[in-house]
Amino acid sequence: MGDPKFSRARYERPSHPWEGERIKAENELLKKYGLKNKKELWRSQYTLRRFRQRARELQARVRTGDRQAEKEREQLLRRLGRLGLLPLEGTSLDDVLALDVEALLSRRLQTLTFLKGLAFTPRQARQFIVHGHVSVSGRRVTIPGYVVSRTEENAIVYDERSPIANELHPARPGSQMPAPPAEGEEVPEGGEEPPTGEGGGEGA
Repeated sequence: MGDPKFSRARYERPSHPWEGERIKAENELLKKYGLKNKKELWRSQYTLRRFRQRARELQARVRTGDRQAEKEREQLLRRLGRLGLLPLEGTSLDDVLALDVEALLSRRLQTLTFLKGLAFTPRQARQFIVHGHVSVSGRRVTIPGYVVSRTEENAIVYDERSPIANELHPARPGSQMPAPPAEGEEVPEGGEEPPTGEGGGEGA
C-alpha cells in the first residue's frame, strides 16, 4: 500500500500574533479579495515566499557561472509568466523579488470570476465556485484559490450544467429578466400588452 501520506500545513503563521499594522493590512486584503479566513492569505504569502526564496538561490548560483542555474532561472521566469505573475518576456529574478502577495491573489479563480463580471461581489464569486457553477476550459473547478494561467483566463465561464448558465437566472449579473410593471400599471392576463389603436377602446 505504500507509505502513509501525512498532510502538511501549506502556510506559516505570523511570528508575532498581535501586530496592529499587520492585522489591519490583512483584514483589508480579506475584504478586498473575499477570502474566507487568514489561512488563505497566509497560504498565498507562503507560496510567494517560496518563489522569492528560489529566486535568491538562483541569483547566487548564476553569479558563480552555474549553467544549470541559468536553465532553472529561465524555467522559473517562464513558469511565473504562464501564471500571469510576470510578463512573458523581458523579466529577471529581480522582478520575482519585487512581487507582492496581491499579485498572487489577483490570479485566484475567485478574483478573476468577479473581475470578469460573473458575480456581483468576490464573496458571491466564491459561492458560485464552491457550488460548482464555474468552469475553466470546459472543466468544473470548485477551488476558489485555484491559480489561473494566462491560457485559461479567457476560458472562465458559467458551467454549462449550472442553472446560472441561463441568461434569465436572477442571480446572474446582467440577467435579462423582464422589467417589473410600473407602479399603478395593470398587467393583463397572459402577460400581453393592452391593445392600442382602432378597435382598442371601449364600445359606444
